[in-house]
Amino acid sequence: MKWDGLRRSGNVEDRRGSGGKGGLGIGALLVALVAGWIFGVNPLTILGLLDSASTPATQQGSAPVADDKQAMFVSAVLANTEDVWGKLFKQAGRTYQEPKLVLFGGRANTTQTGCGVGQSAMGPFYCSLDRTVYIDLGFYDTLAKQLGAPGEFARAYVIAHEVGHHVQNLLGVLPKVDQLRARASETEANRLSVLQELQADCLAGVWAHHADAQYRIVETGDIESALNAASQIGDDNLQKRGQGYVVPESFTHGSSAQRMQWFNTGYKSGAVDACDTFGKG
Repeated sequence: MKWDGLRRSGNVEDRRGSGGKGGLGIGALLVALVAGWIFGVNPLTILGLLDSASTPATQQGSAPVADDKQAMFVSAVLANTEDVWGKLFKQAGRTYQEPKLVLFGGRANTTQTGCGVGQSAMGPFYCSLDRTVYIDLGFYDTLAKQLGAPGEFARAYVIAHEVGHHVQNLLGVLPKVDQLRARASETEANRLSVLQELQADCLAGVWAHHADAQYRIVETGDIESALNAASQIGDDNLQKRGQGYVVPESFTHGSSAQRMQWFNTGYKSGAVDACDTFGKG
């Protein structure tokens, strides 16, 4: 992935090492992450159940330092999503409101968010209440070494997926889904969650399409890297890995095949309208 020439975003806040409890080991992080997906638990639900007293009510960070390659990579990818979505929203007669992105972890495995206390064990997530993406960069080691999805574009896909949730929020999708889920049975709530996540995968593909067309950042093997990441974190793959069998009714993010399909749909079309998982799901 060609990212060195991309600008850096001014919306990244680095909270690594500021407050919180001691970090989880990589094994514990993987177990907790897979367990959350296996049992169909929405990360935001778990965040709300955590003891908010475990982290200071306010946390402030700083901009990542220039010699921190991983942080600079995240900043560059976020900036590119800002540029791509800014243009797409402008073409649609709207104004794109850029999300924030918080890096946390290191000595602290928790951080304060608008949705409660965020935890490294939940992996990257988006909080709609403060319009912020939260990432512990240790997740990228888990993605590569434990889940079998290495590569820079796999990491970029993770960011683009969470930014996809922000786009959904701006378009009014997230609040509508939250309202429907609140009145639905567990099975129906899970189905709605899957459609929401698959749409975020598709929107990540839309970003990749325009990032390639406008900025030429995609290199040979990059799209395959993103598709592999989508496959490795499919609910069926994670359930097989964690419990040895698959329970489709408990899916909250979609199967490997679905996640790959919808990312590819967004990438090939480059059109937000093609990402209507609710109409086609």
